[in-house]
Amino acid sequence: MTVLRGRWWRNPKMLTARLISRSAVAAVLVGKMNLSTHTICKEKQVVGVGVPRERVDCVVIGAGVVGVAIAKHLSLSTTTTEVLVIDSAPTFGTGTSSRNSQVIHAGIYYPPNSLKALFCVRGRELLYKYCKEHDIPHKQIGKLIVATGSSEIPKLKSLMNRGIENGVEGLRLLEGYEAMRIEPELKCKKALLSPVSGIVDTHSLILSLVGEAESHGTTFSYNTTVIGGHLEGNQICLHISESKGLENWDGKFPLQPDLILVPNFVVNSAGLSAPSLAKRFHGIDSEVIPASYYARGCYFTLSNTKIPPFSHLIYPIPEDGGLGVHVTLDLSGQVKFGPDVEWIDGMDDISSFLNKFDYSIRADRVNRFYPEIRKYYPSLKDGSLEPGYTGIRPKLSGPKQSSVDFVMQGEDIHGVPGLVNLFGIESPGLTSSLAIAEHVAVRRSKV
Repeated sequence: MTVLRGRWWRNPKMLTARLISRSAVAAVLVGKMNLSTHTICKEKQVVGVGVPRERVDCVVIGAGVVGVAIAKHLSLSTTTTEVLVIDSAPTFGTGTSSRNSQVIHAGIYYPPNSLKALFCVRGRELLYKYCKEHDIPHKQIGKLIVATGSSEIPKLKSLMNRGIENGVEGLRLLEGYEAMRIEPELKCKKALLSPVSGIVDTHSLILSLVGEAESHGTTFSYNTTVIGGHLEGNQICLHISESKGLENWDGKFPLQPDLILVPNFVVNSAGLSAPSLAKRFHGIDSEVIPASYYARGCYFTLSNTKIPPFSHLIYPIPEDGGLGVHVTLDLSGQVKFGPDVEWIDGMDDISSFLNKFDYSIRADRVNRFYPEIRKYYPSLKDGSLEPGYTGIRPKLSGPKQSSVDFVMQGEDIHGVPGLVNLFGIESPGLTSSLAIAEHVAVRRSKV
């Protein structure tokens, strides 16, 4: 069990102690008695024989920053009676939420009126406000997007125009000498200054959201995995298993859940595994679920320096699959460079649910970093970069394909009342988290 903010959070075998406080069902889950059972036949496969089932108002799948923000918003709603957050990991924020640049984006890069643009701009406002009100460590340090060659200047101007159209405040195009006066270690032809960009302590943010959600009655069940579901008419039923029971599954036999949950409202905010999970909701047309792509990115830290060479975030012109190897500072002054883009294959559903992606960092990738960084930071010394960490982006477009918007899929697309699928919540997902939560809460009020 995991202790968090003074409360014991339990695996599925103890889940219902807080879920609906029905001791008889809790006894079933620990094997002390056999109460209600349920059997569903689907494509000649028997699902849920002898499995207890429970009703619950709202379920959020995934305890990343977006899922936790949604849980917090739902718990404050007058139309919500209870919220349950389920995550396969031992605690919150172990996936994409803890493996990113921790940047508060302005909203520059995204097509006007796209969900990314709308949620990023709105989310930034909400995030700065929330951080100030809840004493979350953050800093509005600003960003310089730099053109290091003449051929990049038109792209920089295009980014500025897009940012203005998206409602980003304070954007200013600088000559190279102006930018280098602000950042003496920088080398560039021109730069776009975004004063509203910043950084945030993501762990502190999620911890605060978890605490607020809990204080309004939300239950968090870690080490617990949603392995699929089925439809009974228009009602979705979720299949729940204890994570450790899945570790050695060899795929030879169908998985049997420990519990079937019947929610009024469910949000699939499973991040990297959200599309794979949606495909295991039997009865939903798989054609409406987008293809998944995965882009791993490495970060390297700057060593042997007492004073950071930059005081702003420094970003190159965006590249295929990402925003380029950029300079990120954390709140302690540590300088990081990254992420790069390495397209990787997916994996089987269960491994995906358990977040068994390869997060190892290959030291030889540093050889690609030096020339990219020296385009805007020419005084970078050999041997000064050390391996940091890696993250994986949940993409909906692959190599050489145009970037795809966030997908927030409701009944109008898949036909299931009370189900919201969130797909492709990559950057600017952190910045957008509170705006996404706000939007999902509105959808809940209409169910």
